[in-house]
Formats: sequence, structure tokens, C-alpha cells
Amino acid sequence: MVRTPLTPEERERGERLGRLLREARGSRSMVEVATAAGVSAETLRKIETGRAPTPAFFTVAALAGALGLSMDELMARCALVPV
Repeated sequence: MVRTPLTPEERERGERLGRLLREARGSRSMVEVATAAGVSAETLRKIETGRAPTPAFFTVAALAGALGLSMDELMARCALVPV
């Protein structure tokens, strides 16, 4: 199966998500947050660094829950800004 390449805007949105999660994690370790969310530390690392710019919804929801973020807040802060 061939994936459609991501647009620059989709990549930027993924980078914003990664930055937001990294900021929300603060001084907590990647392993601590990943464990609380039920995902691997490698998955969290890829999201935070932008290597996984389109993570699954349930992964994002689990990370948001572990970090005390609402999905509404994540969506608002990661949405593409109109030009």
C-alpha cells in the first residue's frame, strides 16, 4: 500500500503537535508519559520530533489524557492558521 505524501501544511501541523506535547510534558520523562498513555516511548519520541506527523487519533487522545490536555485545546493549537 502506498501512502499519499503529506503536504507541507500537514507536516507543520504535526510539528506543532510535537512541540505542544513536549511543552506539556515539561520535566516528566518521555518513558513516564508514554507509560501513562499506554504507548511506547519510541512512539512519543517520533511524535515529539515530527517523525510521525499524523499519529492515530487514539494515540493522541491517550497522550492528551496523560498530560492533562483537552482534545479541544490540542485541536485549536495545532489547527492550520488561515492565510
